Amino acid sequence: MVRIILMTILALAVVGTGYWGYKEHQEKNAVLINAENNYQRAFHDLNFHVDALEEKISTTLAMNSRQQLSPALAEVWRLTSEAHNDVGQLPLALIPFNKTEEFLTNIGEFSYRIAIRDLNKNPLSDQEYQTLEKLHNNATEIKNELRKVQSLVMKENLRWMDVELALATEADPKDNTIIDGLKTVDKSVEGYSEVNWGPEMTKISEFKDNKYKNLTGKEVSKDEAKDLAFKFLKLKKGSKVIVEANGKGSPYEAYRISINEPKSKSNIYMELTKKGGHPVWILQDRDVKQAKLSLYKGSEKALKFLKDHAMDKMEMSLSDQYDNIGIYTFVKMQDDVRIYPQTITIKVALDNGDIIGYEGMNYLIGEKDRKIKSPQLSEDEAKAKMNPKLKIMETHQALIINDLGEEVQCYEFLATLKNETFRIFINSDNGFEEKVKKLDDPNTPVNSM
Repeated sequence: MVRIILMTILALAVVGTGYWGYKEHQEKNAVLINAENNYQRAFHDLNFHVDALEEKISTTLAMNSRQQLSPALAEVWRLTSEAHNDVGQLPLALIPFNKTEEFLTNIGEFSYRIAIRDLNKNPLSDQEYQTLEKLHNNATEIKNELRKVQSLVMKENLRWMDVELALATEADPKDNTIIDGLKTVDKSVEGYSEVNWGPEMTKISEFKDNKYKNLTGKEVSKDEAKDLAFKFLKLKKGSKVIVEANGKGSPYEAYRISINEPKSKSNIYMELTKKGGHPVWILQDRDVKQAKLSLYKGSEKALKFLKDHAMDKMEMSLSDQYDNIGIYTFVKMQDDVRIYPQTITIKVALDNGDIIGYEGMNYLIGEKDRKIKSPQLSEDEAKAKMNPKLKIMETHQALIINDLGEEVQCYEFLATLKNETFRIFINSDNGFEEKVKKLDDPNTPVNSM
């Protein structure tokens, strides 16, 4: 009888384990399918927006009156922004796709600067018209190359998850049709150096090239980078560590560090700048269990992490939760003004409070002495410039970079309209509405939770 009971219990345990394994497999498959669908959608959206971009540039060339180009060029700017967003959703961090992204950025900034100026007083010059013609030719080439990749993806039923796996497991992934196709696109863009962007765009390019010069400190060796990583992460010696210099094409020199951490049974990836040994980003790869901490408690963990690393003049401007992970954005404070060019994003595992993600490049390159001046407009005068239907929840003073790449002081308003939440920046000198950002979840962005 006892034997029968034991066999029954054992059989039930086997069935239970099998069911659990089946459910676990189903859940993992669902996650992979969802990620693959998102990658496929982003890539097809990228093709659609590049097609529309080429067509819109073409229509500007066909217009008879150069003074009427503003709406069309504003649309070109919007489409480049959409294409950028699509690229950002693809697993391309390690593919040399930076030339294409830079080219899209330049088209957007070139078209935006023309679109916002008074074309009656300052119409399109012959040089700018020639630039538009070259941009049309270049956009056509990019469109055709992307279509080839899209055709292969659909014809051979290729998966973007294979791209992600190849990039994650190989230093120089070979024999991947999608990767090879995108490298061809980027190689084509590399030959577009003959485009004359004009003097204003040259200034922007010089600013972008010089912004990493704000990094301070002496150059560190691989061994020094390893020691700095252990100190920053507060890890004990004994973990397996690999330190490699980042590849060519990166805008700054850095070390990529991989650490196998036995205590947490996880891998930690990190990047430090060669100049100064500053941490740029951190990612801890581990499963995050059921959340035991609230989003607010997670923010306290993130704030303590910043204070422990002498980054104490920070204020949380945004928080969100994704599954069991808290994501927090902190902004530098100076004279009670939020300095938005200097932000840090931190991810906290809400199962135990571990810091599993850190992004600090904006904080590093945004560091400089700033003179904060008194606003020309009062807070009430700035409010009067806003839509009266908005309900204002919070007000701050802030310094941001506007669409022209200029640092401007603003009043920052967190406001709601029906069930949607917006962050609105009003220039504190002239009342101009510099930026309006819609926030995804009205329940989490405020820092007073």
